[in-house]
Amino acid sequence: MDKTERLFSIMDALRRHRRPVTAAALAEEQGVSIRTLYRDIQTLIGLGAPIDGEAGVGYMLKPGFFLPPLMFSPEELEALVLGARWVETQPDDGLGAAARNALAKIATASPEDLRDRISDTALWPVAIWGSRKPIPVLADIRLAMRMERAVTIDYEDEQGRATSRTLWPVGLAFYEGKQTIAAWCLLRQDFRSFRTDRIVNLVITEHRYGKRRAVLEREWRQSWTREHRPQEGEG
Repeated sequence: MDKTERLFSIMDALRRHRRPVTAAALAEEQGVSIRTLYRDIQTLIGLGAPIDGEAGVGYMLKPGFFLPPLMFSPEELEALVLGARWVETQPDDGLGAAARNALAKIATASPEDLRDRISDTALWPVAIWGSRKPIPVLADIRLAMRMERAVTIDYEDEQGRATSRTLWPVGLAFYEGKQTIAAWCLLRQDFRSFRTDRIVNLVITEHRYGKRRAVLEREWRQSWTREHRPQEGEG
């Protein structure tokens, strides 16, 4: 990797981090010495890159900075197209439209017009064509998670028994043919999973989560790991 490629690679790495990342971590990721990394950071700052931080503390890009990619490798472009096409197969009209718009922006943000390359990418997700039905609650769940607002749902279990719950949605998982909400259930005072096709009604409330969603997600992951950890003697 020459210096120009390395500089762009450092910018890509900084964009992936929301918090300061140390020179040591960046140097290890780039496969260079810390001394070289320091020089590269100073070169980028000299070229006008809005990098905050200093040696020994960490570096990060200032909020709002966007550097259009100059080029995509064939694998990078294939990954983007396949991912966007998979999103379009999901019963979430808002995400599907966003995926199409994102590809259009990517195609025109590069000095090279990528529209022909995108349309010729021969990778397609497996989908049951023609059977897709929009599920409106998916957009509501995503909105509730962004705002960290509790939702109330009317829910039917496998036996058709109906209950009303208040949830703090933590995550939304897309499986083949179904979607599941991971949430903190105030009724059970524990994490529970709810299939979206069994939600009869959903309302976003004005009540905020009792904790930040990121904290809840970490706790949910820990709970899931404990629940699914192999027991002694298994395997």
